[in-house]
Formats: sequence, C-alpha cells, structure tokens
Amino acid sequence: MSQPTVVSLWRYPVKSMMGEELNATDITEKGVVGDRKFALIDTSTGKLANAKNPLKWPNMFDYRAAYVEPPQDPAKLPVVRITFPDGSWGVTTDGDLNQRLTDELSRPVKIAALSSETEDVQFEGYIPDIEGLNNRNTIFTRSSPEGTFYDIGIIHLLTTASLNKLRELIPESRIEVKRFRTNIVINVPDEEGFVENSWIGKDIRIGDEVVLQVTQPCIRCIMTTLSQGDLPNDPSVLRAAVKHNKGAMGVYAKVIQTGRIRRGDKIVIE
Repeated sequence: MSQPTVVSLWRYPVKSMMGEELNATDITEKGVVGDRKFALIDTSTGKLANAKNPLKWPNMFDYRAAYVEPPQDPAKLPVVRITFPDGSWGVTTDGDLNQRLTDELSRPVKIAALSSETEDVQFEGYIPDIEGLNNRNTIFTRSSPEGTFYDIGIIHLLTTASLNKLRELIPESRIEVKRFRTNIVINVPDEEGFVENSWIGKDIRIGDEVVLQVTQPCIRCIMTTLSQGDLPNDPSVLRAAVKHNKGAMGVYAKVIQTGRIRRGDKIVIE
C-alpha cells in the first residue's frame, strides 16, 4: 500500500485574490505562514472584500498576490506584490495602491494587514440558486474566526482522490486544484472517492514535524464556480459537490504541532 504524500502547497497572501504555489512552508498555530494576512476592506461599509459575494465583487480572481520574498517571521511579513488584470503590479507599501484598486474594482477599498483593528471585520457571501443549498439566492454576513481573515478553518486539506471523483462525476467540467483554494493537496494513490470524510477527528502527521487534527468537512461555496484565468465559470462544480458529498470538498484542520512541511513529504493518518 502506497503512503500518502504532499503533492502541492498553496498560500493566498490577500484574502479572495489568487495566490502562490510553494515548494515548502512553515506551519504555525495560525496555519501556513503568510496565508490570508492581508485583505481589502470596503471603506464604505467596513466589510471585507470577498469573492464569496460576486454580485458585489465579481473580479477578485483577476488579481494575483505573492510575497516579494518568502515570509520567515509571522510578526514581520514582507510586502506583497499584487498583479493587476492587465499585467501591471503594485506592492502593499505603494502610496497609490488603494486608489488604483478602488478605480479597478469600482468600490472604495483599502489594503489592510491583519491586526487588532481588523480582526473583527465581517464579510458577506452569496448563496447561489443551486438545488440542495439552504437559503438559496440570499446574502449572509459572517465574522471570521478570531484573529484571522479566514472564512472558517485554519488549514484546508484536499486529496487527489476527491479531485478525481469530481472529474468522474462531471467529466465535461475542468476540475483543477486552484478552483478550491486549498493549502495542502495530498496524493492518496490507493484511495478512491471523498476519502477526507473519514479523517474527521484524526491526526495527520506531515513529514518529520507537523501534526494537524482534522476538525470538519469544508462545505463549498460559489467561489468554486467562478472563472479564474482560462478556467470558465461553472456552476456544475458546486452542484456536483452538493449532490454527491453534501457540499463538501476537502476538510479543515487545526494545528497540533508546528514545523516545516515540503512538497513530497510523507503523510501518516493516525
């Protein structure tokens, strides 16, 4: 029986923007170092700009965020480069960045780092009109977990088995990792189906140092359906997850033991 391994690692410096693939990363008690440590705040409402509500923020995935150098100290993060749809870019220390983003997004926004002043900021989400979802075609307001810009969980895990199952269910759709904005993709060569469902409550040991504990399924939202670059808008992705796996794709985990993980690390499910 082949052992599961880390096949890819992802970080999203700015909430709801595209992120960066990593070869290795440190894991702290707050998750992947530098993950979702910046966000755009709508200065007219005080809420976070969030691709969960594409009725208000339809173009968030047209922007890509990456650190100019790998973050080492969670308390002293380097600046972030934001690449605009036309290929131009700016960094979070630019004096005109807020105005550029405001002009591009047609809403007044400012870039903000996670701090005591921003940790209680709320965000909105739109529930699409898809059969099987509760409160269809409505907008909700929610707060992030204390001290984070996350929606719910600290770390999101997703397996190749779940991706392959979704490809089997909707072969006409393009199922790619970036649709799901995961942190850690795990190759499970001897497993089929939505195997993460059986991991709830279990510990996941990654490499020589890190231990995570799986806490709950990751119930997906409209973000999985949105276009990203050459990936088309595709409601079938969320529709299939709702119909065949109660809306889940992957699982959330909390950090039991910090350390460093790398692509190719072996994984033990305990």
